[in-house]
Amino acid sequence: MKKSLAEFIGTFWLVFGGCGSALLAAGFPNVGIGLLGVSLAFGLTVVTMAYALGPVSGAHLNPAVTIGLWIGGRIPSKEVLPYILSQIAGGIVAATALYFIVTGNGTEIGSFAANGYGEHSPGNYSMQAAIITEFIMTFMFLLIILGATDDRAPKGFAGLAIGLTLTLIHLVSIPVTNTSVNPARSISQALFVGDWALSQLWLFIVIPIVGACVAGLVYKGLLRDNS
Repeated sequence: MKKSLAEFIGTFWLVFGGCGSALLAAGFPNVGIGLLGVSLAFGLTVVTMAYALGPVSGAHLNPAVTIGLWIGGRIPSKEVLPYILSQIAGGIVAATALYFIVTGNGTEIGSFAANGYGEHSPGNYSMQAAIITEFIMTFMFLLIILGATDDRAPKGFAGLAIGLTLTLIHLVSIPVTNTSVNPARSISQALFVGDWALSQLWLFIVIPIVGACVAGLVYKGLLRDNS
């Protein structure tokens, strides 16, 4: 229960802080934080939760991360489903809070920071471009998580490395897909947008999980210390 609660709170913070920055502050007249600010916000949510809740649950905050760590032999099978359910629930609660805040001044939710491709991509990038982007980004994200948390890595810096990685991922991929690499983040926003966001949601569930699984296999098979 403690681990599940930690994952719920941590994912709530990631979605609330990251998507909230995009919805409320990115384009605020004259002083908006822009794409750089949104990228930093997502990274900062992970850094803060890694140090606050990492000792409790590992601060996965992401079903793809949980599955990738399981494939990599880092967590037992019994923890996978409770973690994923807690992450999705945390994301949905955060999106609910954001819905009431965003509409609090009469504003429509619009795309609600949902992930998309084609005409729903910020830069009108194709489905193929979205698949390649989400796969590479999630693969590298998991590879860095696995490496930064390895027993051979310097102690105490994993949270910083992982948070900076998520910042870099957003700096590159926001124009392509609005950046997912996290099914819980994608599900939470798509539920409120409905329509096109739900019809395209499969990509932001399947591809991050596939990328995470491949990273887990690569690290487990080729990079982990098996001595």
